[in-house]
Amino acid sequence: MTFADIEAAAARLAGHAVETPLIESPALNERLGARVLLKLETLQRVGAFKFRGAYNRLVQLSPDQRKRGVVAFSSGNHAQGVALAARLLGMPALIVMPSDAPAVKVAATRGYGAEIKLYDRLKESREAIAAEIAASRGAVVVPAFDDPHIVAGQGTVGLEMMRQASAMGAAFDLVLSPVSGGGLLAGVSEVVKTLSPATQVWGVEPAAFDDLAQSLEAGERVTIKPTGRSLCDALESPAPGEITFPMLKRNLAGAVGITDAWVAEAMRYAFSTLKLVVEPGGCVGLAALLTGKVPSQGKTVGIVLSGGNVDPELFARVIRGEI
Repeated sequence: MTFADIEAAAARLAGHAVETPLIESPALNERLGARVLLKLETLQRVGAFKFRGAYNRLVQLSPDQRKRGVVAFSSGNHAQGVALAARLLGMPALIVMPSDAPAVKVAATRGYGAEIKLYDRLKESREAIAAEIAASRGAVVVPAFDDPHIVAGQGTVGLEMMRQASAMGAAFDLVLSPVSGGGLLAGVSEVVKTLSPATQVWGVEPAAFDDLAQSLEAGERVTIKPTGRSLCDALESPAPGEITFPMLKRNLAGAVGITDAWVAEAMRYAFSTLKLVVEPGGCVGLAALLTGKVPSQGKTVGIVLSGGNVDPELFARVIRGEI
């Protein structure tokens, strides 16, 4: 997967994905003593960046593959991205989702016309379920992150960020992005390091799911065995992807872990001060700056706010300070 692949993905997505805004908050700048530009993928179709990769993958399927449809597995945002892309391209889609996925994400996925198969994430394998269904239907499995077309699509976030920042007279010293399996971060980092080699790129993940930090330290993919859940349901991957990790290893300055408490505080700040609704997983980059986990004093920083699909009841509890 190359920079040219990301440029090609941008051409395919033109007119289909939203070119989301890159905004600046004087209040945030003053608090951090930095210039911070926020990429609002919360305003992307389906409310998250995942539509980009899903559409770039599905639009390249053959007519026969489109007829047989696609199968994906996801806790929510990839599910919605695949469901909408499939609807736009006129193909059937089945999404394997955990039975405890946020209700708002299940409802939205179903609303885009996809068939949903629920499973028990503690007792069943979503990969096995998806593979079995795909085999029986002759459908194509669409991974959430470990696919070059998916990574290329997500990388268009970085292309837009870099172009928009240049138009604002800004040159990034740092770029921060949430990371789970690494599709978004791999694509964004490839763009940033191609166009601005001196810019540092950081991954931000839940502290209890720090597989990327452990993998970078080990120099190879590490699979963790988490003992609990994270508030960031979208970032609970146990290992970086086979395709994404070599890119992350090459491009990143490092990865930091953020606790649920820090994420909740960042969500409250985004809501009260920035007037933004950001889901937990989408807010980890902001949390990394607010807590000083990634120092930003005197620097120009880009942050990807990757999604806004938060369950209303959970969001209310966060805003009330109950989490």
